[in-house]
Formats: sequence, C-alpha cells, structure tokens
Amino acid sequence: MTDSRIQTFHTATLSNNTKVWYREAGDKSNPSIVLLHGYPTSSTMFRHLIPLISDKFHVIAPDLPGFGFTEVPEDYHYSFDNLAATVREFLKEINVTRFAIYVFDYGSPVGFRLALKDPSSITGIVTQNGNAYEEALGDEFWGFIKKYWQTTQTDPVFVKPLSQFIADRKNVDDQYFIGVKDKTAIEPAAYTLDFALLQRPGQTDIQLKLFHDYQNNLTIYPAIHEFLKAHRIPVLAAWGKNDYIFTPEGAEAFGKHAQKFKLTLLDSGHFALETHVQDIAHDINTFLHDNIAL
Repeated sequence: MTDSRIQTFHTATLSNNTKVWYREAGDKSNPSIVLLHGYPTSSTMFRHLIPLISDKFHVIAPDLPGFGFTEVPEDYHYSFDNLAATVREFLKEINVTRFAIYVFDYGSPVGFRLALKDPSSITGIVTQNGNAYEEALGDEFWGFIKKYWQTTQTDPVFVKPLSQFIADRKNVDDQYFIGVKDKTAIEPAAYTLDFALLQRPGQTDIQLKLFHDYQNNLTIYPAIHEFLKAHRIPVLAAWGKNDYIFTPEGAEAFGKHAQKFKLTLLDSGHFALETHVQDIAHDINTFLHDNIAL
C-alpha cells in the first residue's frame, strides 16, 4: 500500500500545451493546500515542508511558468496575470476547487489573484515572505527596480545591469544567506539548483519581463486588503524578520486587515523555510488547520 504522505511527481497538460510539473502528497480527502514558490526558485523549496504537513493536508506544489520544470509554448506571455491564469487552469485540470494557499515571493501576487478571481475557493492563507503591502518594499532591493518601472521593459539603461544581476551567482546566494546566522543550516543543493536553472537559454528575458511587470502587483494591493477584511479565513504570516527584499513591516501589515491572524517572526532571511521548516510546519498544522474554512 502506497503511503500518501510521500511526495509524488506529475505533469498536467493544459489547453495551450503548457505542461505544469508539480509535486503532490497527502490524502485527497484532507483539506488541500497549494504551495506557490517565488523567484529564483521552484517547488523544490517545499521539499522539506511537504512531508511535515501531508498528514493533515492534501498538498499540491506546482512549478510556475518560467521556473523549475514546467514547460510552456514559445509564445507564452510572462506576466503575473498570466501566471495566475495558468495556475487557475492547472488547478481546474487536477480538480482542486477549494484550497488554502501558501505564498512566497512571486507566489504571493499569483495566489492573491486566485483569491480575487474566486474568493470562495480560498480556505486559508500562509504568507511566508509573500508581500501585499507597499511598506515592505524597501529601497535596498527595490529602489532600482522601481526606477525601471518608470521606463520601458527593454530600456538598455536598466536591462544591462539587471541582466548582470540575474547572471551573478552571488545574487542568488544572497537571497538565501542574508539575515541567516548559521549559513551551514541551508542545503547547498537549493541555491545551486536555482542558479543552474536561471542559466538556461531565454531565462534572462523571462525574468526581466517579470521584474518589469511586478509594478502591476501593487495596483491590486487595495483589492487584496478588501478581500482579507471581507473573508473570515485564517491568515498565517510566517516571516523571516531579517528579509531585505520584503521587510517584516509587510508581515505585520496583514494584521490590519485579516480577520483571523497569526504572526510568527522568525530569526531568518528571505528563505525562512530553509532554516525554520519545523516552526512553519507546526503553525500550518495547528493554527491554519484548526481554523481552516471548510
């Protein structure tokens, strides 16, 4: 007999021939939770979390288009609207209709677009350094990108340095290491794989498009706040408090609008799951599970 807690790996083919690669674990009769990763990673970031929550949840973790092992047509349009549309079609294809979302980094604007499109489908939210508030966009990371938003996506003044940023291994490593006291606690395979996948042909152009399109996520923040106020679903903010990309003000801000809210600030950085997976899993298995909207 197969143990449903063990991760299995699948591909779902969508109408436009997009092939979404995803991880799955847990009994399908349990509440579903969809894990949405961010830049520059993939569903690999959830490899240690999934076994810790699959006793209580049916877990789905797809690779977003442009990341991991999901394959898309050559003419795929990279925008956050389209990433969300792809995930929405993917969930319909695998017959997951009501679910909690775990959002990290880019996974946040994707996941909240799912919520805004169909509020009744969302049973709970875990935001792990997944932002929905402008006060979390510190200038240390976002200052240059905000200037990029004021011009065209192909402006060479910004394309050249941002392309160099994407190509520099140090900038991947920094996302894992900054704010972390014990760097040996982080598995080298994680950031090594992330950087290797960023070196694939076409990746720089994909990531530039998403850097530029990120400005459109800020326009939906007010709608996200209204969604949180209007729906009594549990919201867990488990946040690396030393994150320089999405600062902890973003975690605290969810408390202004969420009706059932738990804040856990962890002594970690952007990739808090790498150093505090046990703590985050505990909060998911208790606060989220016990308050989930059935």
